[in-house]
Amino acid sequence: MAHPVNPYIGRFAPSPSGPLHMGSLLCALASYLDARANQGTWYVRIEDLDPPREVAGADQRILDSLSAHHLHWDSPPVYQSQRAEAYQHALQQLKHLGQAYRCSCNRKRLAELNHNYDNACRSRSISDNTPAAIRFHTDAARQAIHLETSNICFQDEIQGESGEDFHHTGDFVIHRKDGLFAYQLAVVVDDIAQGITHIVRGSDLLDTTAKQILLTLTFGHPPPIYRHIPVLTYDTGLKLSKQNHAQAIDDTSASHNLLRCLRYLNQSPPETLKNADCSSILEWAIEHWNLPLVPRCLSIPQ
Repeated sequence: MAHPVNPYIGRFAPSPSGPLHMGSLLCALASYLDARANQGTWYVRIEDLDPPREVAGADQRILDSLSAHHLHWDSPPVYQSQRAEAYQHALQQLKHLGQAYRCSCNRKRLAELNHNYDNACRSRSISDNTPAAIRFHTDAARQAIHLETSNICFQDEIQGESGEDFHHTGDFVIHRKDGLFAYQLAVVVDDIAQGITHIVRGSDLLDTTAKQILLTLTFGHPPPIYRHIPVLTYDTGLKLSKQNHAQAIDDTSASHNLLRCLRYLNQSPPETLKNADCSSILEWAIEHWNLPLVPRCLSIPQ
């Protein structure tokens, strides 16, 4: 049984690059159950910051699928595409504090660095007329908040201790060269704005967490509690994803889908729920939600 954590504000934040598949439903259900078992609030945020990857109508299909599975959110969904002013304000704040700089490095150079950036553009003066990304100056940020170590560690409540040493990985992009706001900046600005206290999401995002923690601290807020569940994979080990052509879930089999996800989460729903409706399954799942039973691994085969 979960012990109520108040206040608890969680969220599910899909990108509209396609309909929900079983892996994304698994994340939505885990996030929803963790919030409800802790008598918390649950939001849905549509992360539509990357138009080239988005599929027309996918946002509504996602919302319809969540509704079909009785995963009901507590306020109207937030769309990141409508939040540019907030992201721009945060970016200007970082620039003003000397914690952001322009970077003109191309993809070939970054690939040669194995994506561990050497902070080369920190000392360069790059014209506003030159196409450039904007990077977060991790050392300047750490100094401003009096963090002595470059190794940002955190305790994930499922995966255990994790972190990132920015001395090795370097400064990261918060505004892309193509003019789009980067995920790392937008997700932090939105989590702060919505007062998110707990984040339950897939382990594929575990390596982004230290970046988000450092940004959150830089903006003067405590980071959320993180719980990264294992992602579903094909037999080949490849993650189920829209990019890998994962099959859309069948909304007409919602009860079956929920029971399947509960088994992936090691919650052991009883046989008496085999023919139950979504409301009955969720009522049982909330009452019996047991976070320590969630598999403590990065992935599980579907």
